[in-house]
Amino acid sequence: MIRVLLVDDQPLIRSGFRALLDNEDDIEVVAEAGDGAAGVALAREHVPDIALVDVQMPVVGGIEATRRIAADPALAAVHVVILTNYGLDEYVFDALRAGAAGFLVKDIQPEDFLHAVRVAARGDALLAPSITRKLIDRYVSRPLHPGPGLGELTNREREAVALVAQGLSNDEIAERMVISPLTAKTHVNRAMTKLHARDRAQLVVLAYESGLVTPANRSGIEKHRPAPRG
Repeated sequence: MIRVLLVDDQPLIRSGFRALLDNEDDIEVVAEAGDGAAGVALAREHVPDIALVDVQMPVVGGIEATRRIAADPALAAVHVVILTNYGLDEYVFDALRAGAAGFLVKDIQPEDFLHAVRVAARGDALLAPSITRKLIDRYVSRPLHPGPGLGELTNREREAVALVAQGLSNDEIAERMVISPLTAKTHVNRAMTKLHARDRAQLVVLAYESGLVTPANRSGIEKHRPAPRG
């Protein structure tokens, strides 16, 4: 059962998402909050698998709420997915750096929304194509900052990280590298440990910041991303 926390200051939005999620046999909404502070408190109380967090809220916004959840060792297994109307650049970058597992635009189709929740629950990075483009474009003019641990990666781990940054799942990475999905997952997990990445979304950020992947790969990323609308 995928346990979900809804954090949004608009009751109508929350009720719509709850109705959609509660209709699924494998998903359960465990709590709702109308601001980030209450959301963090409920996350500590319920320790959900997924926290769907609005980016703009009163009291404490979505990015700060994400930062607090990511900084709490007791909430290490909670995957924060930011909800946004537009996917603005500054929100994308700041939220990923704060520890968000991905973004969803609120006008996403119901079937894509449900798929996205399940993808995030597996621990996969979740970035809509339009948001991925904004993230990539952010790095066109950024200086590279090789991060600690990059030199410790094996060649196969570096290859796996590059494929994660292209938006590939473990199964797709396995097919591309001609290895088993379990081995692909192992390469990715070891790279995350060495690079101190909380999840695959942060692994993507680190891959671009270090120069392991460059914006020239954008076409590969868009080709392999799932296609929630937005």
